[in-house]
Amino acid sequence: MILDRPPRRSATLTAAGFATVAVVHLGAQLADAGAVSRVSQWLLMPLLAATMALATTAPRSRLVRTTLLALAFSWLGDTAPSLFDGDAAFLVMIAFFLLAQLAYVVAFLPYAAASVATRPAVVMYLAAVAGLVVACAPGAGVLLVPALIYGLCLGTTAVLSTGLGRVAGTGGALFLLSDAMIALGAFAEWFTPPAEGFWVMLTYIAGQTLLVWGVLATDKAESAPERLRPPDGEFGAGATTSSGR
Repeated sequence: MILDRPPRRSATLTAAGFATVAVVHLGAQLADAGAVSRVSQWLLMPLLAATMALATTAPRSRLVRTTLLALAFSWLGDTAPSLFDGDAAFLVMIAFFLLAQLAYVVAFLPYAAASVATRPAVVMYLAAVAGLVVACAPGAGVLLVPALIYGLCLGTTAVLSTGLGRVAGTGGALFLLSDAMIALGAFAEWFTPPAEGFWVMLTYIAGQTLLVWGVLATDKAESAPERLRPPDGEFGAGATTSSGR
């Protein structure tokens, strides 16, 4: 679905490495193996970014470059809890993921016309973000405004990702779900699901993977010669819009 031809061997190897590390990390989450969980989490986004870089060729499109920037900020967010303590770790993590969300917004904005932003389905995303803010508000205290800003950016990313098609749209929704669980875990005392870390990371890894998948599919469709372009709709509505190169 991403490529008409098999990807280069190097991209295949990094993709296999990413999948292996993801399985190891999720297993470590279930086994509560802190050291393995931390190290494997540090490797996830670099491997995913490397896969994306190796699956594309220079000069890379604006969409690909900005998505790689989002993955870089996500990696910094992943490593923050290991570099700082207590509340500082949480705040630095949120700051880096806010930058990641802003990068995704910039990447996906040219596809806004094809997204659910222009359709009634956007109400579901608005309701999800509003419900999350309401649920977190009692425990957020002075962090309510930053949490609100982050929630709006997160919801915007999820909405705009639908402009690239179903794969990316699903990825955006899973990313929203993952961060929603983090927010509820931090601010809502009643939110105590079993294996919380596992579910947070499962939806995070799946969300980022599907976002990259959708970006690669769109980039492939837009960079193909006109005579080789797939029929409209094969890569989703966003595949035939301007790439903003």
